[in-house]
Amino acid sequence: MSTAPPPTHSPGPLRAAALATAVILLVAGCSALGGGEDGSAADAAGGSGGDRMKIVMVTHGGEGDAFWDQVRKGAEAAAVKDGVDLTYAGDADTADQADLVRDAIRDKADGIAVTLAKPQAMKAPVAEAKAAGIPVVGLNSGIDAWRPTGLLEYFGQDESVAGRAVGDKLNDLKAEHALCVIHERGNVALEARCAGVKKTFRGETEMLYVEGTDMKAVDAAVTARLRQNPGIDEVVMNGAAFALTAVESVDEAGSSAHVATFDLDEDLVAAVKRGDVQFAVDQQPYLQGYLAVDALWLYRTNGNVSGGGVAPVLTGPAFVTRTNADSVAKFAAGGTR
Repeated sequence: MSTAPPPTHSPGPLRAAALATAVILLVAGCSALGGGEDGSAADAAGGSGGDRMKIVMVTHGGEGDAFWDQVRKGAEAAAVKDGVDLTYAGDADTADQADLVRDAIRDKADGIAVTLAKPQAMKAPVAEAKAAGIPVVGLNSGIDAWRPTGLLEYFGQDESVAGRAVGDKLNDLKAEHALCVIHERGNVALEARCAGVKKTFRGETEMLYVEGTDMKAVDAAVTARLRQNPGIDEVVMNGAAFALTAVESVDEAGSSAHVATFDLDEDLVAAVKRGDVQFAVDQQPYLQGYLAVDALWLYRTNGNVSGGGVAPVLTGPAFVTRTNADSVAKFAAGGTR
């Protein structure tokens, strides 16, 4: 997962929220599905003309974050393929995110996809959706909470597994002291990542909590900690933009620490190629958005449930290093990795 700079809150109806924080994708069934003469594909998607299936995706990502742009692009691609009407909205404030889900219920969505960065806040709106007969799937955050919350399916990375994999990699790199930076206190995904690092890393792991909505504050906090403890030789960040900021922090502190990160974008891949960032963990956010929308379409049209409703569908982790960054760079340049 990733958290953007300060988001635009939109607690009003979903249609109004869409003007501020959502992208609405309206696609014709014939262009999306190859244009069969009998219109059967469009009918399967919820009817022809103005009666197509309506899917709403509500994330905890703020507007303008490259990570969430990838999620949205994947969701849009699936919507085009399936011939559905997609509304995408995001709000980092948990109460406002819950309100966006309730707006989707009032608007009679045919399916809802949500993130569970703070699962407790989403239990009630998910229950309301289920009571209204609306299937809800999860993506990106909340892999340990999606079934207790009542979601039909889940698409994302097991953050604990990803964290443990990073810890193992730091062992291979002979690191001794890791600083794992959490930019949103209480976010279950970020906490699980750093806990995973600590579980497998044989060196010392310390957590640093920073205010992720203020990148200058992030820079100042990381710089200060590196100056206080020159023994830190690895800084583990939880997002591409935060990792690039940490590179500056290392320089400002006069530290010899390396920077690694979860998540990537085009600039981060370039930094890996240059050697400024040691490695990145890719959870494939484009795939998460794509699979969530496609799963709802498949469920409504054919009763399919990915993972059988008992197991998550994993989209990561995969390591991007200097040795394989070129193979990822062309997709990152297109905004899909």
